[in-house]
Parts: sequence; C-alpha cells; structure tokens
Amino acid sequence: MEARVETEHRSLNVRGREFFKEVQVEFSKISWPSRNELRDSTVVVIFTVVIIAAFIGAVDQLLNLLVNLLFR
Repeated sequence: MEARVETEHRSLNVRGREFFKEVQVEFSKISWPSRNELRDSTVVVIFTVVIIAAFIGAVDQLLNLLVNLLFR
C-alpha cells in the first residue's frame, strides 16, 4: 500500500513539473502588445465604457420620467 502511495505521489510531482514546463512553452508563444498598442486599446475601452454608461443613464432617466408621468 505504501509503495502505491509513493508511486502516485511521484506521478503527481512529475505531472506537475510537466504542466509548468508546458505553461512556460505556451507563455513564450504569446504575442504581447507594445506600449502604444496597449495605450490605444485602453483609450478605446474607456471611451466605449463612457459612451455606453451615458446611453444607459439617458435611457434610465427617460424611463424614470415616463413611469413617473404614467403613475401621477
């Protein structure tokens, strides 16, 4: 029984090492954005979020006004 536990434990260690080696290989394949690309993408995301937030806020105000007019 003890030999089986040791074999499973070693197997887990070997599998863990193999996993992290494969992770390193995959990380080396990643194409990271340049600083300029990252900045430009961030600006686009922030702009889009502000526009969508303004739209949702306007729709919320309009619906609030309509509901208040309806229930007066």
